[in-house]
Amino acid sequence: MATHYLEFEKPIADLEAKIEELSLLSETAGSFETEVAGLTRKAEELRRKIYGKLDPWMKTQVARHPQRPHLVDYIDGLFTDFVELHGDRQFGDDQAIIGGLARFRDRPVLVMGQEKGHDTQTRLTHNFGMARPEGYRKAVRLMDLAEQYSLPVLTFVDTAGAYPGLGAEERGQAEAIARSTERCLTLGVPSIATVTGEGGSGGAIAIAAASRVLMLEHSIYSVISPEGAAGILWRDGARARDAAMAMKITGPDLMELKIVDRLIPEPVGGAHSDRATAIANVGDVLAEELEAMKGLSPEDLRRKRAERFYAIGRMS
Repeated sequence: MATHYLEFEKPIADLEAKIEELSLLSETAGSFETEVAGLTRKAEELRRKIYGKLDPWMKTQVARHPQRPHLVDYIDGLFTDFVELHGDRQFGDDQAIIGGLARFRDRPVLVMGQEKGHDTQTRLTHNFGMARPEGYRKAVRLMDLAEQYSLPVLTFVDTAGAYPGLGAEERGQAEAIARSTERCLTLGVPSIATVTGEGGSGGAIAIAAASRVLMLEHSIYSVISPEGAAGILWRDGARARDAAMAMKITGPDLMELKIVDRLIPEPVGGAHSDRATAIANVGDVLAEELEAMKGLSPEDLRRKRAERFYAIGRMS
């Protein structure tokens, strides 16, 4: 797959194009090892400098990067014996949310999350990660199953929001989101939500009201997209950057607001630049968080989860 560069990554793209050109020339015109090594160092230094100063709008673009790891990548990289469970037992199977039983480092768990897809066909299959009511009712069914068998629930959040189509509204989209959020909050088993890309509105929180809420370093989590906020505030979606700068949607701000519990570091250049390392980082943090909740009773888990969410917005 060809590397996709974001607008602010253009200087890096130019350097890496020169590196590729010299590498090809070396096959016919002699060695350019010294030049290639120098340009490679320069590209890495530039990448480190750019990613060390990302503003909220830049982070929004990184969170949406098409080559960022998605749910299926985390399932393949972190879990074994995954068995997908389909359908909500009422209407159908919404592939915007994938979930099932698996083993995480030899421990049985239930894993689920939004899947956006990686090409035109899979994006259409998964509806770009925007779930319909049957997706959230499937999530409730899976959480019921997890509690019945005392399985930790691990969710991966990556969605622009719930699907706002007419059919979804007719089938009770708002009610389905509310029921899924309620089920998250009342679980008697450990639950960990990880925002891996976009965490958009109720479509995200419906599977993110967990005991612990984690977030990748360059992810975003918000009540509305910057484009949506700009449309409401200024009737101009083109002012999305202005909205992003004001909305406090990035990790450090959300940590300060007690909305997110922990940030997971990404490789320099974002999770898309080194997918294997990014996935491994998530796995290590999940293992630590699960170990910290070991031995807690269902009553303790519900109480601590309630205290966590009641603390959001509380003046200290």
